[in-house]
Amino acid sequence: MQDSSPKITTFFMFSGQAEEAMQFYTSVFEPSNIVSVFYQEDGSVLHAVFSLKGQTFMAIDQNHQDKHPFTPALSLFVTCDSEEEIHRVFDQLSQEGQVLMPLEASPVSQLFGWVQDKYGVSWQLNLAK
Repeated sequence: MQDSSPKITTFFMFSGQAEEAMQFYTSVFEPSNIVSVFYQEDGSVLHAVFSLKGQTFMAIDQNHQDKHPFTPALSLFVTCDSEEEIHRVFDQLSQEGQVLMPLEASPVSQLFGWVQDKYGVSWQLNLAK
């Protein structure tokens, strides 16, 4: 019997904001939840698992001085279910972040927008035609 669990999972390394980011993301997307969080002695996140719209993610707080910032060269592509959802998610993710492409129609999308959130994570938001 084949294992049906995902073999590749997106893993975020935050600079001390892993728990805050997970709480923010799970407030933006539905359905979502934080599955588990393990802490280091200093209270930072050693390992966490959370789910957004049925997709599993992992997160950690980096525990060294080297910074590894996120870049728009890698983004998360989200298919939204309604016009209300894409507007709400776009507005929430762009708060304190940066709009890389405003929400607008495209040849392949009813609406499409691209934002980088306050943690530096890049999101492409799509409402299919």
